[in-house]
Amino acid sequence: MRLTKKFDYALIILMLALTSLVFLETVYNPPIKTFAEGEESAVTTIKESVYATIYDGGSRTIVKTTPGKTVREILDKMSIKLEATDIVEPGLDSIIDSDNYYINVYRSYPAVVKDGNIEKYIMTASFDPKTIAKDAGIVVYDGDEITALTDNRFMEIGVAPVYQITRHGGLTVTVEEEIPFTETKVKNYDMAPGEMLLKQPGELGTRELIYKVFYVDGVEVSRELISERVVKEPVEKIVAVGASKIEQKPLTMAMGRNYYTVTRPDGTTIERQETFYDLNMSGVMGFCGGGGYSIREDGVKIDQDGYVIVAADLSRYPRCSIVETSLGLGKVYDTGTFVAKNPEQFDIATDWTNRNGN
Repeated sequence: MRLTKKFDYALIILMLALTSLVFLETVYNPPIKTFAEGEESAVTTIKESVYATIYDGGSRTIVKTTPGKTVREILDKMSIKLEATDIVEPGLDSIIDSDNYYINVYRSYPAVVKDGNIEKYIMTASFDPKTIAKDAGIVVYDGDEITALTDNRFMEIGVAPVYQITRHGGLTVTVEEEIPFTETKVKNYDMAPGEMLLKQPGELGTRELIYKVFYVDGVEVSRELISERVVKEPVEKIVAVGASKIEQKPLTMAMGRNYYTVTRPDGTTIERQETFYDLNMSGVMGFCGGGGYSIREDGVKIDQDGYVIVAADLSRYPRCSIVETSLGLGKVYDTGTFVAKNPEQFDIATDWTNRNGN
């Protein structure tokens, strides 16, 4: 009996120890959810796949996806909803291009900014007092102090932090402005015509402006710019646009007539000719839903959706059908007498001869 009791006591102690270890593991290591993108359970490994880890509050989710996806696409696939005031790092348009990629979601919380008798209530995901004051629409002058009045454990105790601004009559104010980024589209002849792929997300730059402030009776009346510097250069946005290999030798005015071979989906080929003409196209624009036309930088006439305006044999290429030309995707609006001799010819509307903008 004594041996049995000792064994029972040892077993109970061992079970308690194991239970404690499981409890501690759960508390100090948040649960990990692992998904294949868009699915609710793990799937077999896919070649050339990468893993992204999403930290959202107290949860951690590992997602298997393919390289080239953006952070926005992954969050959408996982149905992770964002508020306008939430912050995601890296940015939503950042491309997932490596394994073990980390995405942090910072959720916004309520905060109060006090400026004398003025109180502003906002939702913010920032922990920088100056940024919080700026988001509340309050100007902070150089030399002003911002003090957090409430317990910095507000996320635990449920009390919104209060930030008190103390003015010291600052004579300058530092303002940060965004610098817009440019966008470049590059043709990719290995992609389907019209298909688009983000190769490099654009990133806004920032510049820092310092103004001298002029007051009358303690109220700001004007500012004078005294210095300016670029803090971060913008990053160009680059988009690859699928283009037909036909476009590698585009029709020009000097060329007059363009010849090339088109391969049909069934493997047969067409010997195509392209010519151009210069007429007012208003009379035919109503055939495909209406709308006007404009003249592209290279002098080619395009419809409101950006399609090159084409004349073709309507028995082979009905009005409003989309066709490939050496000058980009086109839409058939018109026809001409040329189809009697060459039913595979395209005549492209341009402003190359009249150059009158019509």
